[in-house]
Amino acid sequence: MFQLLLIVIYLSFISLGLPDSLLGAAWPTMYGELSVPVSYAGIISMIIAAGTIVSSLLSDRLVRTLGVGKVTAVSVAMTAAALLGFSVSPSFFILCLWAVPYGLGAGSVDAALNNYVALHYASRHMSWLHCMWGVGASTGPYIMGYALTKGQGWHMGYRYIAFLQIALTAILILSLPLWQKDASAGANTEETSGGKSLPLSQVIQIPGAKAVMITFFCYCALEATAGLWAGSFLVLCHGFSEKTAASWSALFYLGITAGRAISGFLTFKFSDAQMIRLGQTLIFLGIAAILLPLGNVFLLAGLILIGVGCAPIYPCIIHSTPANFGADKSQAVIGVQMASAYVGTCLMPPIFGWIANHISPALFPVYLLLILLLMIIMHETLLRSKNV
Repeated sequence: MFQLLLIVIYLSFISLGLPDSLLGAAWPTMYGELSVPVSYAGIISMIIAAGTIVSSLLSDRLVRTLGVGKVTAVSVAMTAAALLGFSVSPSFFILCLWAVPYGLGAGSVDAALNNYVALHYASRHMSWLHCMWGVGASTGPYIMGYALTKGQGWHMGYRYIAFLQIALTAILILSLPLWQKDASAGANTEETSGGKSLPLSQVIQIPGAKAVMITFFCYCALEATAGLWAGSFLVLCHGFSEKTAASWSALFYLGITAGRAISGFLTFKFSDAQMIRLGQTLIFLGIAAILLPLGNVFLLAGLILIGVGCAPIYPCIIHSTPANFGADKSQAVIGVQMASAYVGTCLMPPIFGWIANHISPALFPVYLLLILLLMIIMHETLLRSKNV
């Protein structure tokens, strides 16, 4: 039963990834039809991120009250409804309204599932599960690209993903009994239910908490900025067509997907901290390939390399949380980490949108580099505080 539950969790991670890359892939087409500036993608992403911040901060209380299974099912259902709303939205204002449940549905399920896996499974499963997120994130732009190529429009691209989310919601509802305590398998699947949740004021006072929050802020800021603006960067700075850019921007997510598949095997030999440092090095090399005028081959290779570098960072930070902060505090710390991460997702892509509008979209790789440097500094600070 415990292994069947793992299959359900793998499907859930695919579901988490499917919507994440849609806006970046569709936006070069969307903003013209909606008659808004290109920078307005940042407003939508900010609203989504704000919703995830709220639900992430509430995740400890929600999981202790409802359990991981119910939180997951309800959250995916909210995301499915929001995607359907996107698919019928006639204006930018309506998109903004649907972005609210879009974000609220994402935060608590992300924190709940990540903490559950960190507590119950080895580091390799965390990497492979986040590889499944990459499968979803890299599939999303292809589905959107298919809808655009066939002349169905971005509305239909969102509708396709909504149908997939509805199917997963049905699977999650049917799987709710699997989340109950399975004594024969030696797994307490509701380990984090019940008990007293930690308030934010206490969580941030835990040694190392502030450093890991800023590390996560930087990682998700880098990932979200790269995912949202890579397509527009290819169109505006390198002359790619909108349809080609929608497909090629998926290279970043393909890099994450392939990198996490490989990372799962590397975790047999390397620690979480070593995997994070390796990822940061690869991101630096990918940014360098984009920054230097080496041609389209290196440009596209750089996007892949940044994705490969991103691959181990998120899952390894999450997986190390119980070891760094204690299993009894891990749900609260992961919830705060997620909230901090989504603050990065909320703020940093719109800031680059302003830079692209008022200065130049060519500063895309420089912007990523500055975020990476801060991430490295704060991760090393975390390791020193834990004597790793």
